[in-house]
Parts: sequence; C-alpha cells; structure tokens
Amino acid sequence: MKHSGLQRSFSGSHLAVLVSICLITVGSALLAPVVACPFCSAVSQTFAEEIGSLDAAVLVKLTMHGKADPNDEDDDGYTATPRSEFEVIEVLKGEAHVKVGERIKTHFFGKPHGGTFIVMGTDCPDTIWTSPLALSEDGVAYIKKVVTLPADATRLQFFQNYLEDSDEMLARDAYDEFANAPYSDVIALKPHMDRESILGWIKATDTVPASRRRLYLTMLGVCGEKSDAKLLEGYMRSDDREAKLGMDAMIACYLTLLGPDGMETIKELFLANKDSEYADTYSAIMALRFHAGNTEVLPKEKILDGFHCLLERPDLADLVIPDLARWEDWSIMPRLLELFKDADAESNWIRVPIVNYVRACPLEEADELMDKLKEIDPAAVKRASTFFPIAPKGKQPVQSSKLDNFPGDGEEQYALAGGTEETFTPPSRPPEVGQLDELTPAAGTVTHEEVEDLFARDAKKRRVWPAVVGLIALGAIGRALVGSRN
Repeated sequence: MKHSGLQRSFSGSHLAVLVSICLITVGSALLAPVVACPFCSAVSQTFAEEIGSLDAAVLVKLTMHGKADPNDEDDDGYTATPRSEFEVIEVLKGEAHVKVGERIKTHFFGKPHGGTFIVMGTDCPDTIWTSPLALSEDGVAYIKKVVTLPADATRLQFFQNYLEDSDEMLARDAYDEFANAPYSDVIALKPHMDRESILGWIKATDTVPASRRRLYLTMLGVCGEKSDAKLLEGYMRSDDREAKLGMDAMIACYLTLLGPDGMETIKELFLANKDSEYADTYSAIMALRFHAGNTEVLPKEKILDGFHCLLERPDLADLVIPDLARWEDWSIMPRLLELFKDADAESNWIRVPIVNYVRACPLEEADELMDKLKEIDPAAVKRASTFFPIAPKGKQPVQSSKLDNFPGDGEEQYALAGGTEETFTPPSRPPEVGQLDELTPAAGTVTHEEVEDLFARDAKKRRVWPAVVGLIALGAIGRALVGSRN
C-alpha cells in the first residue's frame, strides 16, 4: 500500500504515452525500404554475399591438423588455440593475395578428413582466415558456379535447382538467394519454374519449414493454375496448424490464382470471421497489402471491402485504419466515430489512429468530426498531435498517384518537398492557427505518411513482439518511477 501514490500517478493514459514512445523508437528502426521476396526472410548471409564482402576465398585441403600444446600460451597466459595447416588447391577470389599451392594456417574445430574446405580471408595482405567449412563434392561444384553468376534475375535459374537439395547447406543457401531477390526477379523466372515440384514442396509440411514454404507459395502464385486454389483452400480451412504454415503467402497465392473471385472466401474465413485467430487475420491483412502494392490482381474496391470487415472487429480495427486513410477512403468516418465512442480503458489505443485518420482527411466533415472527438477524449487528440504532429510548411510529403507502399509492408519511402523519391500520401489539412505551436515539439516533426506508418507498426509490434515492447516499456516506466521517488 505504501506505493499507492506512485501507482496512482501512473494512470492508464500515462502508461499509454510511455508505451507509445517505446513503440515509436522500435518502429523507427525498421523504416528502411525493402525490395526482397515479399514473404521470405533470409536465414543468413549467402555464399555470394560473404565471398563478395571479403578479400579472398579459396578451396583448400587439410595438410596438418593442429593439436593443443600446454606449453604454447597466448598473450594472456592461456593455452593457445591450435591452428591447422591447409594447402590452397583453388583460388576463387583474391589471386593477388594468395596462390595455388600456398600453405595457410587457421583455427579448425572440425574433424580432420581428406575432403575439400572453403576458407575466406580479410585484411589482406596480412590475411586473417576464417575457420574452414567442409564441402561435399556437390558443394564444391556449387561454390565454383556461384562466384561466376551474373548479378541479375537469371541467377535464380541456377539456385532453383538446389531448392530442397539433399545437402541442407546448399538448399538453405539457395533459399536465401531467393529470399533476397526482388519480387520482379521471381516473376521473371516463371518460364523456368517446375510447378509440379513446387506443389510437392508445399504439400510436404512435415519436412519443409514454414520459411521455405512461403517461398514456394509465392512461386506458385507466379506459375500456378486456377485449379491449384482448391488445395490451398483446403489448407486454409484445416484445423491443423502445420497445414496453415506460411498463411500470409498462402492467402496471397490463393488470391493471385482466383483474383476477385477469391475474396469472399478470405472474408468468410479471416476478415469477417470474429472467431478467426489473430495470426490468421493478420496474415490476410498482409496478403491484401501485398496485392495492393505489388500486383493488379484485385481492384481497389475489393481490398477496401475486405478492410471494412475489420472495422466490425474493434480489437483489430487499428491495423487497417492507416491503410484506409492512405487510400483516401473517407466513407468510414461515421463508423470511426462509433469506434471512438465505444472504446474503453482496454481498447482506447484505437483512438489515436482514428484521430490521425481524421487529421488526414481533406473533407469539411472531418472538422466537425474532430470537434466531436475532442469533446469525447481531448487527451487522445492531444496525444496524437503531440507525438505525431502535422509537418510544418516546407516539409510536406511529396504527392504521388502511387497506390503502393502500404504501412507495415516493408516498402516505405519518404521524401520531403523537393526530394527525389515519391510516396503516396493522403492530402493533409493544415492545423488550426496556434494549434501546432501549442501541441508540437520543436524538433522531431514527422509527416502525415509517417504518422500512418508508425501507428500501423505500433499495432504490429504490440501484438507480434509483445516481449520486446514490454521490456522496453517496463524500462521506461522503471526509470520514471525511480525519478519520481527522487
């Protein structure tokens, strides 16, 4: 009970502000543009990336396996880690620094054998060599080919042959190459895709990890047939979580194959269905964002209709409000007023996105609605204006007719007036006279587009990374509590 005063001083609204600040900090680190396969994430650096970043790469064979010598100490007095000797049998990169037949020494922690290893080096000519990596015969052929491939879309033809290779190291590297490739490169591969193999990999839920299944679903969306949608619908309706692996890519593929005809099923299962699990609903949102920014499969009206379903699910509505503002869908203002009124202490996070939606709306009705919002919750309006202020003169977003770059899809680009990069943003209304000075910090002003993007990311972080956000928020609250005690 002796801490009750401190607890009262940090009410729900104070807590919301602290958490919002934490979320903004986390979200701002992820605003860099991404142009890779839309539903894939690389596991690690590819061989091509690693070799390209270092000074030398060589194929070697073991000539002397080092053993620990208790009398051999390093500079700190500890027993030195033994180094093994290898003979260079082929130079892949760095001919100016190393020659075939040379002997090099490096730390080796594997079992000695007479096979081939790859070793890479940096800081030439005083080269520091990496620990050797053992290669199979197929691995040697793979590496030798990788260093000769052109840096264009045609390189995927080679890597496609190693997807699900029996050598897991090669299969993983081939997947990572696809994960890093622009979606346009994946589309360009269509004439060379093996649809039957791709379908087989999608069906192999017991052996193919979710990350790679997402790639295969993306590829099926490029080369598949309309009849393949029946298989995907069976997975989407299944109660087996393994069957649903890669749901975001699966929904995107389903819609690619069926076009607008597939939207009713997606609405039924994930958007309008209040019993749908959050992960499945969010996957559907991501799939629609993908199509909005990367394809012309779905007309704008179909996507908006799907997002409107989420407005009937108040706990998820904040996920799509920025999208609707970005597409200048001002038809939902009456519904947003209802959501604003009905929000309680456990769902009041939705109020700030609603305020920012209204601030972005250029219609006269928006002024009337803003007055109503101020009457209901003036604190929420002030929070929105303080932490997400309207850009001052000279820093207005560049207007464009593009309808891509949805919030949260990893493709955001920003430009101030006079910049070279264009981005689609809804037209903004200037703040009332005096309002900007009263509510806006002097520094750190962001644009309307950043307002929408950051709140979309807030929602994602709040649900997808609750542990990370929780730790950050608790740290901020702890520091505030300590400060108040002092």
